[in-house]
Amino acid sequence: MALDLTTYRSVALSHAQSLGLFEQVLGHEPVSAPGSGLIYALWVKRITPIPARSGLNSVSTRLELTGRVFLPADTEPQDDVDVAVTGAVDGLLNAYSGDFQLGGNVANVDLLGMHGAPLDTEFGYTRFDSTTYRVATLTLPLIVNDLWTEAP
Repeated sequence: MALDLTTYRSVALSHAQSLGLFEQVLGHEPVSAPGSGLIYALWVKRITPIPARSGLNSVSTRLELTGRVFLPADTEPQDDVDVAVTGAVDGLLNAYSGDFQLGGNVANVDLLGMHGAPLDTEFGYTRFDSTTYRVATLTLPLIVNDLWTEAP
């Protein structure tokens, strides 16, 4: 079996698109200002074998994706920036919890952190060029059973 990032990412991005909240949904980490309105981007952060789920001939893994919601911090009214970003995060977390096997493509989203950090969100700011964005960074941990074969 091979790591099928294209499928996992596609399903995770389709959840974001189905919410109807985002001006753009990106399958990569932006390297320049992503634009205005709510933006969601998703990329790979880490791949880690899971000893407790692996056997004598196969290795199960934890694929950790990073998702980030962006909204220019100077969006008016500024009092609603956190409301919009938090609402988008709530929609994403609800979607990922409600389809925690991503359509049967993974064993599960590690919602509660059984094999590392749980489904999680941290809020902050980032800057591109002259634009400061309010951001919410999601940890989307996916458990993939029997990904690699162990052989002598």
